[in-house]
Amino acid sequence: MSKTVAIFGAGGKLGRRALALLAERGWPVRALVHRTPVEGPGIVSVKGSITDPAAVEETVRGADLVVQLATTKEDADTFFDVSVKGTFHILEACRKQGVEQFLLLGGDAACGIWFHPQPIPIDENHPLAAYPGYYAFSKVMEETMAQQYAVQYGVPFTVLRSSWVFEGDDLLRHFSLLRNVDPSEPGHGFGEITDEILALVKAQEERIPILTDAQGTPLRRHIVHIDDVMQAFGLMLGNPSANGQVFNIAGPSPFDYRVAADYLSAKLGTPTVEIRCPDYHPFEINITRARTVLGYAPENDFFRMADRAVEGDQ
Repeated sequence: MSKTVAIFGAGGKLGRRALALLAERGWPVRALVHRTPVEGPGIVSVKGSITDPAAVEETVRGADLVVQLATTKEDADTFFDVSVKGTFHILEACRKQGVEQFLLLGGDAACGIWFHPQPIPIDENHPLAAYPGYYAFSKVMEETMAQQYAVQYGVPFTVLRSSWVFEGDDLLRHFSLLRNVDPSEPGHGFGEITDEILALVKAQEERIPILTDAQGTPLRRHIVHIDDVMQAFGLMLGNPSANGQVFNIAGPSPFDYRVAADYLSAKLGTPTVEIRCPDYHPFEINITRARTVLGYAPENDFFRMADRAVEGDQ
């Protein structure tokens, strides 16, 4: 049965893919448009800002399902208005108008990932414990608001708690010394930059980093390909079994930085270099709930993602 979907953040990386999925289903879309134009068959664009309650209410009007993908990263001037206040406006519209599902794109940043010791895989019952920064804080606030609106007003919510999303050559950029010595976003950067590393950077000599903990053991982390995120999105959207649930969404397995770097080194012919990250810890995401409840079956482990990136496959 066709559903009308209101979507916020439709012009972003995930939003564009979400629109394509909805077009395949033939479901009508109401998209709030702030800066990035959104056009296509079945799409009604509502001009305005997520910070404006009237524009948000107009976007939600007549929708069966509501999707919140809008976010900002480490921008102190916009994160609160967009991520926190914006999500509040959407939840208020859902409460007033009544919807079948509010689907929020969350993030594993809400659980602190490798900023906090993670002795066991992170599941959906893990306490919310953001790492430093505005983005991670906003992910905690968004999830908390969604769950409280369910408690207080019965708003049916689903949270897609995604790991770090990769597409195209994102993986090659992450495994690039020259592009990551001065990271702009906490959680995605490197650790101790020694004189040896600085000399390589100054000489513009590329290396593939092997990130290690304080003891020199290669770190393990979990990421996800955008195709697998959209598989999960399609399984959740309009699915009554997903209501009232938070789902961790990640790749089939975490990767080891030494194994990963050696694999890319062999494919690219670029040497590796170890970088100590004493403030980071290995972590793994437990995706059992998504596999069991939704039938989620991610197809892109690190090696497939690396092959696709090297071959130029988006």
